Amino acid sequence: MTVPDVTVVIAVYNTMPYLTACLDSLVRQTIGHARMEVVAVDDGSTDGGGELLDSYAARHPGLFQVVHQANSGGPAAPTNRGLALARGRYVLFLGADDWLGDEALARMVGSADEWGSDVLIPKQVGVNGRLVPQGIFDATAASVGFEDSALAWALADTKLFRLDLVRRHNLARKEELKVYSDQPFTLAACLRARRISVLADYDHYFLVLREDRGNVTQRAGALDRIRGVAAVQWVAAELAAPGAQLDAVRARHFGWEVPQLLQEGLLALDAGLRDQVCEGVGELVRQFGAREVYHRLAVPDRVRLELAATGRYAELRELIAQEAEHGAPPEVSETGADGVRRRYAAYPVFRDGAAGLPDELFLLGEERGEMPADPGADGTGGPPPTLVQQLWRGAVPAQVRRRLRGYPAWRRLADAVAADGRNGGRR
Repeated sequence: MTVPDVTVVIAVYNTMPYLTACLDSLVRQTIGHARMEVVAVDDGSTDGGGELLDSYAARHPGLFQVVHQANSGGPAAPTNRGLALARGRYVLFLGADDWLGDEALARMVGSADEWGSDVLIPKQVGVNGRLVPQGIFDATAASVGFEDSALAWALADTKLFRLDLVRRHNLARKEELKVYSDQPFTLAACLRARRISVLADYDHYFLVLREDRGNVTQRAGALDRIRGVAAVQWVAAELAAPGAQLDAVRARHFGWEVPQLLQEGLLALDAGLRDQVCEGVGELVRQFGAREVYHRLAVPDRVRLELAATGRYAELRELIAQEAEHGAPPEVSETGADGVRRRYAAYPVFRDGAAGLPDELFLLGEERGEMPADPGADGTGGPPPTLVQQLWRGAVPAQVRRRLRGYPAWRRLADAVAADGRNGGRR
């Protein structure tokens, strides 16, 4: 039997009417039906999705393989079953409410073959307001890593994987996770891959936000999210190289997923669940070295994380309520004994002896008296070398970075740092 170039795995559970567009996009693929296969696992759908899959299989013999099973309670089990049946040289996971551009598979397979990619990330776009981080898609690249790209922000399994890599390392989704079960899988694949590539010159993969917000991630509870983040961080701790690679994964989750649990919605939970969430977040901070990447996080996030980590739940609730009602806190500025002027966010717990939090948590920026002179009409001149070093470390305040853009020689450097999020920015 001929081995297909690519297997598309779809886990299906009550995704009508979106499933029709998903399947139609596969039928239209320009790579040709002879070079692909679709393995669709119906996880006990009750909306007619299983019958729709059977009708497509009947109309397109040899293209669709349909498996029906009792509902498992999440996407991990049907995805693993589909993966076990895959025969292609590559495998792509496609959401049953998402769809592909007509040339997607042909472009992905062709580029992966050309570059020898173990993992290839196709450009993805959101539909119906679905938020899709775009930093990784700045440009097509034959090879990227966690240290030099936004790869840490692209851990969904919406990628092309070399099946041999997956099989050699026995990679599969963790079926006990109700959310983020794809991220440990993707992270392990990327950390074991010889080459990770990005294909950004075509809209390959369209991710849909359902009108009923029925996507699994949208429905997940806070404790499920905590367990999911912990699973990702365990993979990072085991496989990522200490330093920039490990810190990139830490900063992504502690700068995005985890702080979302400590927003205004926390106050609406019953007291028991609220304390469980705070305790769970605190354990994540302590167990996975979040403090080592505090300097890469926004001030509101690192203050919240530290209050949770030190068990100061009352102060945490006060801070959340205060910011929800009054917005960002005022800024205070002072010059230290070392002559450096520092700016702080004056939160209610700032320098509160009861809270016992270090001033560095509230630090917004520093000014060291090294502002560059205005550029000449010909664009000559430039910042001192120490300022350039600080820029790379993310230790330069916003007004200095704005001034840097006046120098053509340094504009690219400033843009690169801003895009990489080293100053606490979010994609």
